Amino acid sequence: MSKGRILVVEDDFDISNMLRIYFTGQGYEVQVAPRGGDALAMTRKQLPHLIVLDIMLPDMDGYTVCKELRTTTRTSHIPIIFLTQKDERSDKIAGLELGADDYITKPFDIEELKLRVQNAIARSEQQSLTDPRSGLPSGRLIEDQLRALMRETRPWTYADMKINYFEPFKEVYGFVAGDEVLRFTALLIGEVVDELGTPDDFIGHPGGDNFVLITYTDRPEQLKERLVSRFNEEIQTHYSFIDRERGKILVDDGAGGEREVPLMTLSVGMVSAATHQFSDIREITELAAEDRRRGSTTEPKSGDKGPSW
Repeated sequence: MSKGRILVVEDDFDISNMLRIYFTGQGYEVQVAPRGGDALAMTRKQLPHLIVLDIMLPDMDGYTVCKELRTTTRTSHIPIIFLTQKDERSDKIAGLELGADDYITKPFDIEELKLRVQNAIARSEQQSLTDPRSGLPSGRLIEDQLRALMRETRPWTYADMKINYFEPFKEVYGFVAGDEVLRFTALLIGEVVDELGTPDDFIGHPGGDNFVLITYTDRPEQLKERLVSRFNEEIQTHYSFIDRERGKILVDDGAGGEREVPLMTLSVGMVSAATHQFSDIREITELAAEDRRRGSTTEPKSGDKGPSW
């Protein structure tokens, strides 16, 4: 199982290749971006758990990249470690003021960098900032976004999303395959939001089979339809050929037999500031979960009210 995704933003091939090989050997998924613009594009496509960011880049400096990441809602939580040849106190302060989490100077000790990476990712997870499987904001970050909605003057829509039949899938295919489904779902939501949402949209993963979205698009229903249709079609690649052909899986019923369970689908419930007035964030999440259950063909679990704050 991967320890997390690292994005190395470094134009020196020898350094970036060394970091890629080393951290891959340590159990991380590693992507490399030689330019700042590449890093921003790659981060929009798939959120890393941490970014190692060189300050001196050919197209823009690392400070600009860091500022863009910190001022964009979807990437503002990602831990950033600056990697640079500069050792001036003013340069370090400038990076930390922009929101960098740490700073290491070239030439560096690879073991020291490894510990800083481990600590930054662990700290983010312990503070309930990100889900370790999807890399998406979790816990307190979602709650902060919901509280901000109560003061928001722009029209917004909150979506509660649930993967139906996820637990039976994980029972048959295993937890590694289940984690792959969660990563796939996070990536798919990001792609659809890039296509039909806005730069200020927020995607969160409270945990398990539940995801949330806050969007400021003026076409939320179209976004919902795209999410559901793409998920229901593309999720089939996570099943064996036999299960795809029969459209179901066989699960142990606990009594020596088997029961049939449909393939996974995505249910989405939405509430909007354009049609409701909300007194607190619990009302937002519960109404969205209720809307999701009404539109779902699955039987809701007892007490399934979406994220609870």
